[in-house]
Amino acid sequence: MNIITWNSSFVVVVVVVCTNYFCWSVKSQPFGYPTANLSTKWTNTPSAPHSVDFDDGSTVRAILLRGALGFGPRYACGFFCNGNCDTYLLAIYIVQANSGGGMTYVGRGFPQVVWSANRDNPVKLNATLDLTSEGDLILRNVDGTIVWSTNTGGKSVVGLNLTEIGNLVLFDKNNATIWQSFDHPTDSLVPGQKLVVGQQLTASISVTNWRRGGLYSLSVTNQGLAAFIESNPPQLYYEATFRGNKTGKEPSYVRFLNGSLAFYIPSSEPSKPDRVISVPNASSAQYMRLDNDGHLRVYEWIPTEWKEVADVFNDYFRECDYPLVCGNYGLCSRGLCTCPSGETETTTYFQQINTRQPALGCSEITPLSCGASENHSFLELNDTTYFTFASDLENIDSEKCKKACLQNCSCKASIFRYGLNSSAGQCYLPSEIFSLKRIERRRNNYNSTAYVKVQKVLNVGRKKKTNQIKTILAISLGSISGSSSARTAHKILL
Repeated sequence: MNIITWNSSFVVVVVVVCTNYFCWSVKSQPFGYPTANLSTKWTNTPSAPHSVDFDDGSTVRAILLRGALGFGPRYACGFFCNGNCDTYLLAIYIVQANSGGGMTYVGRGFPQVVWSANRDNPVKLNATLDLTSEGDLILRNVDGTIVWSTNTGGKSVVGLNLTEIGNLVLFDKNNATIWQSFDHPTDSLVPGQKLVVGQQLTASISVTNWRRGGLYSLSVTNQGLAAFIESNPPQLYYEATFRGNKTGKEPSYVRFLNGSLAFYIPSSEPSKPDRVISVPNASSAQYMRLDNDGHLRVYEWIPTEWKEVADVFNDYFRECDYPLVCGNYGLCSRGLCTCPSGETETTTYFQQINTRQPALGCSEITPLSCGASENHSFLELNDTTYFTFASDLENIDSEKCKKACLQNCSCKASIFRYGLNSSAGQCYLPSEIFSLKRIERRRNNYNSTAYVKVQKVLNVGRKKKTNQIKTILAISLGSISGSSSARTAHKILL
């Protein structure tokens, strides 16, 4: 068995190449160390070869690197950590390297992770990656427990390869693909990669927490591309569709190309795409990532650092259209965040979570209670809608819309909209409230009012407090004048 000891970071090096899928400035050459044979084992130790510490606190320990002639961005595969390096990912990422496989630009060219095997279960130092003699690729933690596996043992695998477009592949003697990382996307796409029906991108919790606990997901349907924010049920916040008769044999998919995100919904390649969303042509390495704020961004190495070059959804979205632009219950108006308040309402139902950061959203001063649903009411917000709208009831007026929400304790608001006839409107009853947004009637062909459900408890609380005061006064009088006076005083106070 080949045993290799190195520092953790599964890296895929990007080659400077020009193809239909991506365009980099240097033609691909057979440099680096992009393949591995069976019975090879790597251990995540600080003394391992191809280990680099970056100025941003990240560390990579490359086991495979797809090299090229000269300096530039490269795909690499290996162990990766970001921050204090207590735990590591087995990942594919982009680094800056020379033709000899040495990683450079440690002060600015920070590694960009585009795929990971164990995002929900990071491993520690001395974890191992084993390409077994049976053809299985197995990641074990330091205690020997299996964290992740390709489950390809006995499937005629003869080797492991990191391709020029960043795909980690287990192949057989005929070079047929047995397993590939492109079939298991995480939060990113690289040029040339497809996102197919049944697959999805899932945002990480944060830039330093890679787990899939993020709220956003992106998937392909038989009609197009759809992005959701997690709730019960998930709420759609972006959709790009194309309808037509299925002509291709392949499942529907979108492909990230140089200069576009191409839709193949009823058709498939080599036909022309059914629809195209344009992105800037690549002059260097690029990748697309679903970020933890719900944006789908394209990043590029320009020319000595990574920069955002496109925000795919922004061609269709305005600043207030994202689900959590102002946090839960936050109200967005021209990019500014406030808490909901009625025009004639004197009671305050919501308060900012952090007055210095209004975008963090608002909290209920008195939470809704199903046990006291008789005290549910609505805060009326005119010229206001939700970040999304999925009609639950049709040809309805606002009163029936509100009544439907009051009869369902899980309903948090009635979003009512109509065109010319207020008696034939549409009603949306979300069970969780993210961000609301103001609308301008002259820019919309509909009228909209948001009725946010609130808990009316103030009057009940005052009555209870008044009764308590009356009782205390009666007892006090009784202690002074005797029980007869107490009874008399109590009757007067009541």
